[in-house]
Amino acid sequence: MKLFISADLEGIAGVTHWNETNITHPEYGNARELMTESVIAACQGAIEAGVKEIVIKDAHATGRNIISENLPGQVKLVRGWSGHPFSMMQELDKTFDAALMIGYHSRAGADSHPLAHTITGKVSHIKINGCFVSEFIINTFTAAYVNVPVIFVSGDKALCDDVKLFNPYIETTPVCEGVGDSTISIPPKQATTKIKEGVVKALSTDLSACKIELPEFFEVEIKYSDPVTAYKTSFYPGIRSIEPRVLAFESKDYFDVLRMMHFAI
Repeated sequence: MKLFISADLEGIAGVTHWNETNITHPEYGNARELMTESVIAACQGAIEAGVKEIVIKDAHATGRNIISENLPGQVKLVRGWSGHPFSMMQELDKTFDAALMIGYHSRAGADSHPLAHTITGKVSHIKINGCFVSEFIINTFTAAYVNVPVIFVSGDKALCDDVKLFNPYIETTPVCEGVGDSTISIPPKQATTKIKEGVVKALSTDLSACKIELPEFFEVEIKYSDPVTAYKTSFYPGIRSIEPRVLAFESKDYFDVLRMMHFAI
């Protein structure tokens, strides 16, 4: 079995402030260790479940967060950003049996985590076909584009609740909860134990139950925080302005949506 892991930092147990997510800040070192331990736990669970090949996309900020020397031997790590529109799912293709998401977080506009955002801090919200979307939704659609099911997600409680509403068969491990500008987290060692157990459970079930059908048509709405950014982005081919700071884009092909987001966000 071949497994893909997309790993972010804001939804890791114990991470609360933007300083902890910034490679230039002294607090970042501890956060990257917590992220690495969570990813290792997911790998251990996968290996225990019989997975022979794992590819990890380090998908936070610089893409250079996971401490690679601590990873198991079955792993290949994608560091940095190639510029491909798959972005946080770079190197995912139809040869993979399943995908996991570690350290994911609530969407832009949500009040359920102090670090809630979608892709960058440029947007107030993103909607697809009228529904607010998180990085989980965007990247799960990417996985579906190459017929790969997302079977496990760890992150903040509100995101995990949203995942269950989206597809109840996806296994989730909530490790923290946002309250205003604070988080309430379980201890990191407990988080890694739960992540490992969750991955084992996810891989022991019918993976096909987690597969989704992509919509036949995509109507995307992006609301920007800054009107200047919205104005500049409005010149991307196919994008139109529908109200101040709000742009719209339509396509039948989800790759067109990903390509647009790659340049617009």
